[in-house]
Amino acid sequence: MNVEKFVEIIESDFYTGVPDSQLKELCNYLMATYGIDSKHHIIAANEGNCTALAAGYHLATGKIPVVYMQNSGEGNIINPVASLLNDKVYAIPVIFVIGWRGEPGVHDEPQHIYQGEVTLKLLEDMDIKYFVLSKETTEEELIAQMKEFKAILSGGKNVAFVVRKGALDGAPKVDYKNDNNMSREDIIDHIVNVTGQDPVVSTTGKASRELFEIREKNGQDHKYDFLTVGSMGHSSSIALGVAINKPEKKIWCIDGDGALLMHMGSIAVIGHNNPDNLIHIVINNGAHETVGGMPTVASSINICEIAKACGYPNAVSVDNFDDLDRELVMAKERNQLSLIEVKCSIGARDDLGRPTTTALENKNGFMNYINN
Repeated sequence: MNVEKFVEIIESDFYTGVPDSQLKELCNYLMATYGIDSKHHIIAANEGNCTALAAGYHLATGKIPVVYMQNSGEGNIINPVASLLNDKVYAIPVIFVIGWRGEPGVHDEPQHIYQGEVTLKLLEDMDIKYFVLSKETTEEELIAQMKEFKAILSGGKNVAFVVRKGALDGAPKVDYKNDNNMSREDIIDHIVNVTGQDPVVSTTGKASRELFEIREKNGQDHKYDFLTVGSMGHSSSIALGVAINKPEKKIWCIDGDGALLMHMGSIAVIGHNNPDNLIHIVINNGAHETVGGMPTVASSINICEIAKACGYPNAVSVDNFDDLDRELVMAKERNQLSLIEVKCSIGARDDLGRPTTTALENKNGFMNYINN
């Protein structure tokens, strides 16, 4: 279905969400039409954030907002849906548009398999009526479904469109870029040159894929790395848990700006615990690149000052390889919690592969290594 027609039939003039590759056509349409316009379109930090923001929009206007997200974000909306939106509480109507990763019978990555299996059940448990949008859905079917949804929404309930792969098309191409010069893969290559045999926890998306391929290229064992292929925003907390319990080891976390923003409270917890063996690297390209390139707000905030305010004794920002190499070595040599923000370009190799080990193999190899 043409994405413009989809938006026209939904009849909402406010969208907020977290980008998803399955919804790339919708994301590109919104960026081409509105950009980042707080009146019509806001890219939020996480899906719960979107849901609350949508509630505020409804309170201020009386109109019905749209929240878009990948199905992996359903867990983040359970609390605000159940305790804020629900018709037994404030009865705030919201239309959810959810990309269905890991749909049963459709090949996908391991982190999406179980989430795909429970996607519809979670909506049922949250009392959200849903409609599955596919390539075969006609405009007439969507209009009829939206008519049914309007009756549900008028009663203060929520509804959802669950979007199958390839269901939407026709969005204009949007070119996402910034003025930074260093590629993420090269940045990770420089990090690996310094980490040596230290354990590394890497964030979800292309960063972990690139780390895996760099180890392959170098002929190195993958036992050094825990690849957080799902659970976006939680790699730094995983790294903290490892660092606290392995104080004799230097622990590195390779994080992303979108992931950092998604659960930013984690840096306050890290700063409070102040493990002197943790090095937290935030690769900041100001974009949700893994799912298409839509912007985050990370280009307009001072991550280092935030980290320092949360208790990090060391926090620096670099935008070139000479400074990066120097700061990596200094962080490794000092016995203090450190954060290094690395300004990064947007883009990755077209032939970038995926890990060839299973998630369970990765976990077991990493655990055996750090406990040996």
